[in-house]
Amino acid sequence: MTIFDELKARGLLAQLTDEEEIKELINNGKATFYIGFDPTADSLHVGHFMALCLMKRLQMAGNKPIALIGGGTGMIGDPSGRSDMRSMMTKETIDHNCECFKKQMSRFIDFSEGKALMVNNAEWLLDLNYIEFLREVGPHFSVNNMLRAECYKQRMEKGLSFLEFNYMLMQSYDFYELFQRYDCNMQFGGDDQWSNMLGGTELIRRKLGKDAYAMTITLLLNSEGKKMGKTQKGAVWLDPNKTTPFEFYQYWRNVSDADVLKCLRMLTFLPLEQIDEMDKWEGSQLNQAKEILAYELTKLVHGEEEAERSKESARALFSAGVAADMPTTEISEEDFTDGMIDMISVLCKAGLVQSRSEGRRAIEQGGVTLGSDKVTDVKAAFGKDIFAGEGIVVKRGKKNFRKVVLK
Repeated sequence: MTIFDELKARGLLAQLTDEEEIKELINNGKATFYIGFDPTADSLHVGHFMALCLMKRLQMAGNKPIALIGGGTGMIGDPSGRSDMRSMMTKETIDHNCECFKKQMSRFIDFSEGKALMVNNAEWLLDLNYIEFLREVGPHFSVNNMLRAECYKQRMEKGLSFLEFNYMLMQSYDFYELFQRYDCNMQFGGDDQWSNMLGGTELIRRKLGKDAYAMTITLLLNSEGKKMGKTQKGAVWLDPNKTTPFEFYQYWRNVSDADVLKCLRMLTFLPLEQIDEMDKWEGSQLNQAKEILAYELTKLVHGEEEAERSKESARALFSAGVAADMPTTEISEEDFTDGMIDMISVLCKAGLVQSRSEGRRAIEQGGVTLGSDKVTDVKAAFGKDIFAGEGIVVKRGKKNFRKVVLK
């Protein structure tokens, strides 16, 4: 199976231009391709996973990735998929976030000996002369066509700032610059980026001629991939200081039955034949598939040792034991009244509910467990001994839990 066929079989490709040329390039290791990352935080999250895994796959097939950090475009903000204007960051914040990205990407991409590049578009965007930019790029874009682009149509009702309207031109200019500086002949992005990417392809062809190689491919479900990085409590980060390896493992261990095989195909490097065999699995076997998914992705991001520790901790949690690496909340003597603390207060302290009324409802609905015992009395209270030593696991539902320890 060629690398192109594998990408299709794993469900990674959606729309693309010049399919035969793209096949020729990536199957023969001739593609120099880029994917952009806007530095809106100081860590990548699991929504970036698909792009990082794709870069790794293509590099393993002999192609050259360029990780484009949006130090320049990040000062404007991408309107794609957003209902409001993104707040602008300072240059210092953007520079710090870019450095954090570099460290994390190196776990996926080999940057040694010219095998890959990491480039910041601030190098060319921040020094642009506005009048020269308008003269060089502006004539090649139709405002009518831009307004028909999905990324802008979504924002028209609530208001689209002129600042954001420039984003398509700047992203297109990125491809043009990368093509000229590094012979970059291909770009990848999410399905919500299709209009911006086509703008870059057209800019190259109009300025440099039809014979200029400029390809675009979008990633199937990448906009859904971005949602993968969000939970009710916030983002699932690749930085272990933000999301511990155990929490990261548990996130993937708890994906829905409908998503587990899709995630195994798109995000892991297991052979497709092995994953296809899992298609036959049902019931409890799907839990085994989720363990495999969680283990493989934790190993990819945090290393094999952390993956093993997280797997063992998860199994200890499942058997109502206390896992050493699970998220922990410390409570103190001051949290007790006459030597007792009520269950609702424990839930609030652990961050498993946002209010006492929510805690009361959770108990009444039968979704709260302390250790191996279900708590059904909203007035239930407990002494200090139960939280001493290694602490005890508090669960709300099947997926939300904390270890609570008396400090």
